[in-house]
Amino acid sequence: MVKHGTPQRRDVFFISNHVSWVDILSLAGASGTAFVAKAELGSVPVIGWLCRLNRTVFVSREDRGGVADQINLLREALADNWSVTVFPEGTTTDGQSLLPFKSSMMHVLDPPPPGVLVQPVMLDYGALAEWIGWIGVEAGIDNAKRVLARPGHFPLHIHFLEPFNPADHPGRKAITAEARRRIEEALVAALGKPLRRFPHDVAPVRYEAEQPAA
Repeated sequence: MVKHGTPQRRDVFFISNHVSWVDILSLAGASGTAFVAKAELGSVPVIGWLCRLNRTVFVSREDRGGVADQINLLREALADNWSVTVFPEGTTTDGQSLLPFKSSMMHVLDPPPPGVLVQPVMLDYGALAEWIGWIGVEAGIDNAKRVLARPGHFPLHIHFLEPFNPADHPGRKAITAEARRRIEEALVAALGKPLRRFPHDVAPVRYEAEQPAA
């Protein structure tokens, strides 16, 4: 793991792209943050347990009626642990794409708590990103077994980008858009090429892959 930039240690809301459950373990080691992650991850043996050690708040993508409760959990985690990370794509991707960012979890920043900054984070697994990514129809346990069985190390560059004051971008949608803009810019620079559309449907976040022309 190679860390670029300096993570804020407290009073910070990290917003990151999402490739793998490895993201949670690596970001926790690099910054000491707590997390908000999809509920499915909590049911994966060993991985769910490791995530709970990092004070992960699990949220259900299907439970749209429970957003208020999830926001309260997030607000409590931010107050208790000083730093919290969210993955607003709502799912994991292939490291070559960036899905639309959901702004629902940003309610906690509207209005922003006093003194809290937003720090975008870009995760780059290089050429192995697609292999590591938990994508498509692969079950979580199968992905975990596959990744854990791989001999040796794999590259992960964690880019802690310049933090910004959420008050400078009023409203949760504006905060979300600014974080995504910065992450996309950094990811394009790391890949050295434009991002591509994610090739898999993700029904829980209402994302449909582009269909090939007839």
